[in-house]
Amino acid sequence: MIPRHIVSADSHVVEPADLWTSRVDKQFRDRAPQVKPDPEKDGLPTLYINGLRMMAISAFGAAGRSGEELKEFEQSAGYEEVHPGAYDPTQRIRAQEEDGVEAEVLYTSLGMPLFGLKDVELQRQCFRAYNDWLAEYCSHSPRRLIGTALISLADIPEAVKELQRTRKAGLRGAQIWGSTPVQYPTYDNPAYDPFWQAACDLDVPLSLHIGTGGSHSPAMTMIKGLAKLDEHSPGLGRVTAYVYLAADIQQSLYVLSATGVLERFPRLKIVSAENDTGWMPHFLYRLDHAWNKYHALGSPRRLSMPPADFIRRQVWATFQDDPIGPATYQFYGEDKYMWASDFPHGDCTWPNSKKVIEQDFSGVPQEVTAKIVCGNAVKLYGLELN
Repeated sequence: MIPRHIVSADSHVVEPADLWTSRVDKQFRDRAPQVKPDPEKDGLPTLYINGLRMMAISAFGAAGRSGEELKEFEQSAGYEEVHPGAYDPTQRIRAQEEDGVEAEVLYTSLGMPLFGLKDVELQRQCFRAYNDWLAEYCSHSPRRLIGTALISLADIPEAVKELQRTRKAGLRGAQIWGSTPVQYPTYDNPAYDPFWQAACDLDVPLSLHIGTGGSHSPAMTMIKGLAKLDEHSPGLGRVTAYVYLAADIQQSLYVLSATGVLERFPRLKIVSAENDTGWMPHFLYRLDHAWNKYHALGSPRRLSMPPADFIRRQVWATFQDDPIGPATYQFYGEDKYMWASDFPHGDCTWPNSKKVIEQDFSGVPQEVTAKIVCGNAVKLYGLELN
């Protein structure tokens, strides 16, 4: 049976074309991200950052399309063909009702590559402008639209201030680097402690979303190393990126658990977002196996329990169409997995989410299904459903 209540723990907005050029301070507007026609692709609306072509807008708004249909859409579509619910909250509620979804936790689309910006002040300005816009968007229906702020950790005192400001504005979660860029300390560094403490005090879950690790993240390093695949097999670059992106989050989960961060901050809540979940039981097994067998050889660090137990206690994980995840709930996930639709991206389950849930949760007890498709997200974000 399909549970009565369904919540998507990872969906997206698609920001208006002029969001940054109209909202950041004037001194930053010439460097701000902008959407403009791509002359090499018949004027296809495309995101540019610092003059560099990043991605066509159509790549973020291909809800309900796949295969050849997806290819054609991404090559020709503009804003007029992106589902209006991506940027219009009134239309968003209609899309939820069509899909049978009662609420959504909302993440950025065009803001994801901004996590790789090296200009710290520009990044903060862009994140602040986005956070203001998202708070306005979510205010249309606070019970159904659950916003996740973008937080730059390049300056920790400023990061704490922005976390406090966005929580006061009504945003329920915050998104940080999926893995720390090479020019910054890794997450075990004590410099981050004031931010971890602030997240605990404000009860704000911190999300490590796919594709936000920067240009030198573990995943991007592997992807660049395999880029030669495209020389003889055009198109495999996109496939390679999809397959390897979860590597960023795996590194971050290792650092946060094995170095004692989660032990020192037991109220810290971490979300692995859009990285699927089927890999997590084996990851936890392998982590503890390595810890028990080898850590004493080179590390004096002692933890009060194995690293995987901290992940079980403090890490939630979202997925949309990953039948392996629900099938492994006995090992991890009954209380920590969270289903998601990923609307309106091309990989989303909209408008057939109920059908996907029915297929992927076949054989999973009804009470467990109800937790994963609704209850866990409700508890994590303090939601109030009708």
